Amino acid sequence: MEQNKKGNKRRYWIGAVLVYIATKAKSILALLKFTKIGATFISMFITMGAYALVFPVQFAVGLVVMILIHELGHVIAAKQKGLPVSAPIFIPFLGALITMKRNPRDAVTEAYIAFGGPILGTAGALASFLLGLILQNDLLLVVANIGFFLNLINLMPIHPLDGGRISAAVTRWLWLVGLIGGLFVIIYLQSILFFVIWAMFAWELYQKYVKGKNRRGRADVIKLRVPLEELWASGAIIPGEEHKRELPFDTYSTLEGEQRIRVRWDALGINETISLPKGTQAIIHKVHVVKIEKNLNDTPPLLTVSCQIDYEVHEPDNYYEVPAGKRIGYGVAYAGLAIFLIFMLYAVHIQGIAAIA
Repeated sequence: MEQNKKGNKRRYWIGAVLVYIATKAKSILALLKFTKIGATFISMFITMGAYALVFPVQFAVGLVVMILIHELGHVIAAKQKGLPVSAPIFIPFLGALITMKRNPRDAVTEAYIAFGGPILGTAGALASFLLGLILQNDLLLVVANIGFFLNLINLMPIHPLDGGRISAAVTRWLWLVGLIGGLFVIIYLQSILFFVIWAMFAWELYQKYVKGKNRRGRADVIKLRVPLEELWASGAIIPGEEHKRELPFDTYSTLEGEQRIRVRWDALGINETISLPKGTQAIIHKVHVVKIEKNLNDTPPLLTVSCQIDYEVHEPDNYYEVPAGKRIGYGVAYAGLAIFLIFMLYAVHIQGIAAIA
């Protein structure tokens, strides 16, 4: 009875803290707006608090750290490939995600970035496991167990899980394995979230291979810069940082097959032309402003307008063309990592540690 009272008291205070954070979120974001990882820290703490409502606080912290390590693996891999990505954002009871400002152009790059998460995540779980053995700390072993399990589940050949993206560079027949095997995982885990992921994957395969809608949605962010002195001199009204709007645009193709988009914002004197990658033909859905910054320290001072271009392209015929050497190498690495994770789950099991009581 006393333990239940303590648990209820802890949940009360954690809930109060979460409510306070939610009500003060705007102020906290203002304090952290100069850091690129401000939203990451806020979402981390909120997620820790949410997990702490169900699990012990120490476990909640360890779980979020495992997820963070996994997502940082994707960030590092994307940076190595020269693709800009956001810092991880945590979503309570769902995990975390990063957003890519430019999508991979081939299956090899997509698989490389997908590998980054489970590889670094497995390394983090292994470190927790070894420390748990050395220090005889059951909590570290439990956290390691969760880390191994989460990374193994992520290797399921189902989009948008990492295994589904890796399969693109090994063989797309693995998607069929994921489609069938996913049903057994749903029954075993009894997870509504995993069912939703599986159902979306099944619908994606149906759209792509049964109905033949071989298109991929993309979103690229571009930055347009306007001298502030010109705007001040013309008496233009300069919008605030959170200003959002759609911009008019025209699109056309050159004789060389390059598709271009001309974006306009007459009030600010913007009339810029952006080129899509050569050979890409797309349906442009919209161009909209996502952020506005005043760079007063620049010479001359500039107004930077970040615009997102939402468009849809047909997958190029060569997207899944992977050299045989890379296909075999990725396949061996994929299978090897999965086997290692299964072995480590068994290693934790023989220590007498359950995933979570």
